[in-house]
Amino acid sequence: MDPVPALEQPLKNEVGPATAKVMAEHLGLHTVGDLLHHYPRRYEERGQLTHLADLPMDEHVTVVAMVADARLHTFASAKAPRGRGQRLEVVITDGSGRLQLVFFGSGVHKPHKELLPGTRAMFAGKVSVFNHRLQLAHPAYELLRGDGGAGETAGAAEAVESWAGALIPLYPATAKLESWKISKAVDTVLSRAGEAVDPLPESLREGRGLLSLPEALHRIHRPRTKADIAAARERLKWDEAFVLQVALARRRHADAQLPAVPRRPAPDGLLAAFDDRLPFTLTEGQRKVTQEIFADLATDHPMHRLLQGEVGSGKTLVALRAMLAVVDAGGQAAMLAPTEVLAQQHHRSVTEMMGSLAEGGMLGGSEHATKVVLLTGSMGAAARRQALLDLVTGEAGLVIGTHALIEDKVQFHDLGLVVVDEQHRFGVEQRDALRGKGRQPPHLLVMTATPIPRTVAMTVFGDLETSVLDQLPAGRSPIASHVVPAADKPHFLARAWERVREEVAAGHQAYVVCPRIGDEEEDGAKAAAKRKSAEDEAERRPPLAVLDIAEQLSGGPLAGLRVEILHGRMPPDDKDAVMRRFSAGETDVLVATTVIEVGVNVPNATAMVIMDADRFGVSQLHQLRGRVGRGSAPGLCLLVSEMPEASPARARLSAVAATLDGFELSRVDLEQRREGDVLGQAQSGARTSLRVLAVIEDEEIIAEARAEAVALVAADPALSKLPGLRTALDALLDEDREQYLEKG
Repeated sequence: MDPVPALEQPLKNEVGPATAKVMAEHLGLHTVGDLLHHYPRRYEERGQLTHLADLPMDEHVTVVAMVADARLHTFASAKAPRGRGQRLEVVITDGSGRLQLVFFGSGVHKPHKELLPGTRAMFAGKVSVFNHRLQLAHPAYELLRGDGGAGETAGAAEAVESWAGALIPLYPATAKLESWKISKAVDTVLSRAGEAVDPLPESLREGRGLLSLPEALHRIHRPRTKADIAAARERLKWDEAFVLQVALARRRHADAQLPAVPRRPAPDGLLAAFDDRLPFTLTEGQRKVTQEIFADLATDHPMHRLLQGEVGSGKTLVALRAMLAVVDAGGQAAMLAPTEVLAQQHHRSVTEMMGSLAEGGMLGGSEHATKVVLLTGSMGAAARRQALLDLVTGEAGLVIGTHALIEDKVQFHDLGLVVVDEQHRFGVEQRDALRGKGRQPPHLLVMTATPIPRTVAMTVFGDLETSVLDQLPAGRSPIASHVVPAADKPHFLARAWERVREEVAAGHQAYVVCPRIGDEEEDGAKAAAKRKSAEDEAERRPPLAVLDIAEQLSGGPLAGLRVEILHGRMPPDDKDAVMRRFSAGETDVLVATTVIEVGVNVPNATAMVIMDADRFGVSQLHQLRGRVGRGSAPGLCLLVSEMPEASPARARLSAVAATLDGFELSRVDLEQRREGDVLGQAQSGARTSLRVLAVIEDEEIIAEARAEAVALVAADPALSKLPGLRTALDALLDEDREQYLEKG
């Protein structure tokens, strides 16, 4: 009989329907295999044995002692049945001192029968103080059986050692199911671990000296020593890294089999004409990355490339040249932007950079020109109709748009390249829908605005080849960043506004960024829940809002300056008008939400003040800061926070202020957030399919697993000789994740 089904048995057969229901609803555990892979979060040692004379406060201790006295008290209690509650007080002694134990309510009956004067036992619990006396409330205990003679001493001493030294697994639990109940359920199914089918090829396991899977499961759930835990985790990390990398390697292998139209630019076409117009030369990095992209575009299977780089490294220019190359080769290219503000910004900068080359079909257009159209959800009906017509006839070579590009009505004449800007803002469904619009799969270029650590790129975007731009274009200025502790040193904040006035007086402009718009109607219950979950005072007030701050600044520290606001809920035409005025230098200070986070390019803006900076993530702050210092004048970024100096939030801000290296900051960011389900949307940090693998710490394992996976898939794409690995892949790629990789 096939051994696999043992681990696919529903849990209700093993732990009973009530427990199984809670496990399914609250922990997502449905089968025996799921429970075996629900690993302890940490391990508690019952504590080295402690003498009663030197008990520490508020710590978990384990003591061996004899019961000196036990008394049952009854007292009036509204909660207890018949209005009478019970309290058992037990006094124990080990010769060095005495300690009181207390048990209440239904917890009284068992110890009342067992803890009789003269009984020896081990007690474990947390030391607290009541009525100026040390006590343990509801301690765990284990009776030490024996006849009191020499035989007992040796046997009991051994029992004491093994019980006290035991590593107690603590499981990720829920209010409905405590860790110790999960532990009991694991005991019930642990004997099935022997039937687990090993996903790792034997040669790999032996070559790296890893435990077998059943052995690893036993040791992670019931370790005898810390070395057991380490060996088990090492083995289980390999499982997670390797199975994931095999899934991605198979994806890349399948993509390499798809057909695509090779797109080679004409030697003296649109791209050459564009390059002639450029007022500067490309950086070495831009040239190298362009070669990688053009080599991919020239092949007859679709490019799948991730272009990542430092904020301001010129990714948009590289992407635009790839788009022009495809138009040269007779195709169309689409750029998908996450917000309307960004789509409009890209459209504006592309048409400015191309000049008469963007005026295809118009009087005065250059002979190589094409048409560049914008398509967003809020366009008027007539403009939209014209844009759709230009796409279907092929009149427009370039289209820049938001999610509106994905709608069914949008048809292309010959879509050759899709550029996705700011990947994590798009569900993969969107990326997929756009790819489905080509006659054959179009080439795909994904740009991320902030750098990603190498191992994250290998996991989250493991189905894409990676190009990195790490050189800033010549003429970019350095940015100085400082934390402004508004609560500890209010005069620092006053100085920040003086600095903004100084920048404006020097002919420059500034941004002030706030976490909230300020016109939100939040219902009372939600607001109360938010306040309740807040960690401390600074968190309790609502985040600062654009509308309030703009009003305070205009009437206060920035009175007399031209202050405007920008946020996502403004009508699109208003947003566009505000951005145009700011770009033209008609506004001194723009108070905005994070709509300016990506791609906004105003070289004359030199200062940025980020209010409540602790409310933003590390890469978001780095991204925002990249909006200043884009011209020849140096940039200044001030991170305003009311969090206390010793708080983790302040440490995060200090890390951002200390470096302009986005790759370094992306590691800081990842270490602070949980990794997120790397097969899921890659940004959340909530539920994770990686239980023991840490994307940053386990860099070496991931890189080695990737190399092993690539070699394996090249030799045997169908994994015909590895049924265990196929089973593990099926479990990893449950349907929505399978879809995710498919659409990668």
